[in-house]
Amino acid sequence: MYRQPAVAGNFYPADPVILRDQINQLLSSAKSSATDTPKAIIAPHAGYIYSGPIAASVYTRLQTARTQIARVVLLGPSHRVAFNGLALSTTDGFDTPLGHVPIDKASVALLAHLPFIDYFEQAHSQEHSLEVQLPFLQVVLNHFQIIPVVVGNASPEQVCLVLDALWGGDETLIVISSDLSHYHDYARAQQLDKITSTAIERLNYHALTYESACGRIPISGLLKWAAQQSLTVKTIDLRNSGDTAGDKKSVVGYGAYVIN
Repeated sequence: MYRQPAVAGNFYPADPVILRDQINQLLSSAKSSATDTPKAIIAPHAGYIYSGPIAASVYTRLQTARTQIARVVLLGPSHRVAFNGLALSTTDGFDTPLGHVPIDKASVALLAHLPFIDYFEQAHSQEHSLEVQLPFLQVVLNHFQIIPVVVGNASPEQVCLVLDALWGGDETLIVISSDLSHYHDYARAQQLDKITSTAIERLNYHALTYESACGRIPISGLLKWAAQQSLTVKTIDLRNSGDTAGDKKSVVGYGAYVIN
């Protein structure tokens, strides 16, 4: 059973040629001289006209590992359904305008044994936080499988257990999907997002609040894991919708981060 993402047309173009061209243009504008491939990234999940340039700043850094990365652990917050724990999907894969993305069923089954994780299709059915990452991944990587996990009311410790189970080696990429502050004026958003970004770089996940980021729980789990493994986080881009779409009266913040 394959699942057709519901976000095409709202978050990115439904036409595959237009979509691929848009992503390639974003990646070209965000070219990086960095040669090291991040083990994990944090990327925003709004419509591409808003957050696409910020997301591209981290996705462009994966192109050197195009044939290396074969598995992507994808965690994002639930926007539409309230539930405890983390949600898996029983589907075999997701279909985007750029083609089919298979799910690593063996890894999903491994996670299903954890007591706070269950199969919960309702959490996935209309959730965009995971799906907007897929076209970027399809353009920058060759053949890969995903482990999509929607995060509900969970703890950083629970997210840590998921990362511990699936961290893997160079073949595995961790993607955390999150926007930052929501619907403040431009100046206030800049101030809040700078505070959040500093906390993320310092691995200070205890400082993240509901107002900091919609994906604060999966981010917190990643930061806790990074601290335990003596990893570092670097901010690659920090902007908001006022920088990309023009309206600065009420903006959403976007940050892009790499973890090594």
